[in-house]
Amino acid sequence: MSLYRPLTLAAALALLAGCATIPKPLEGTYTDISTASAQQGGAGGTRVRWGGEIIKTEPGPQQTCFYLLSRPLDSQARPKTGNSGENQGRFVACRDGFYDPEVFVRGRELTVTGTLHGTVSQKVGEFDYAYPRVEADVVYLWPKRPVMVNYPASFYDPFWGPGFGPYWGGYPYYGGYYPHRVIVVRPPPAPPPAPKP
Repeated sequence: MSLYRPLTLAAALALLAGCATIPKPLEGTYTDISTASAQQGGAGGTRVRWGGEIIKTEPGPQQTCFYLLSRPLDSQARPKTGNSGENQGRFVACRDGFYDPEVFVRGRELTVTGTLHGTVSQKVGEFDYAYPRVEADVVYLWPKRPVMVNYPASFYDPFWGPGFGPYWGGYPYYGGYYPHRVIVVRPPPAPPPAPKP
C-alpha cells in the first residue's frame, strides 16, 4: 500500500474535524459558567449549555432527571474525553417526559441546554453533594464513539504470495515479522428521537 493513502486519509479526517459544527438543537448563545460556580448559588435563571457522562437516569412521574459528571465541551458541543476531558464536578439536568434509563445508560455522553434553577442535594457515598440543577429544554444523547480494534502483529511467510522467493520476507529464507495494525471503525447508531412533552 502506498504511503500516500494513509496520509491522504489523515488529512481528510483533520479537514472534516475542522469543519465540525454544533448540532442544530444545541446552537445558541449561553453563559460561560462552571458547575463549581453554579454550586455557590446566585446564578439562577442563567442559560447554560453543559455536557458530560451520565452517572444515572431517574424517571419521575412528570419528568426525567439525568445526573452527570460534567466535562468541558469541544467545538461540536460534545463532551471531551481522555486527557482533555477533565472532570468539572457534577450537575443534574431535568426535562419533562420519560427517558428510558436503558437507553440513557451510565457512561453515555449527553449535552443539555437550559436554565439554572438552584441546587439539589444528594448523597455521593456519605457526602452531601450540591448538584447545580438545569431545567433542560434540550437533551442531546450523542452516538457512541466508533470502536477501534487493534489486531496483533503477525508473522509473514516469504514463500507465500508473488515472488515465492527467499527475499520476499524480511530476512532471507526465514520470512519476517511485520507488525501491522488494522483499525475497524463501526458506524455509530443514530441517536433515539426525543420524546414529545
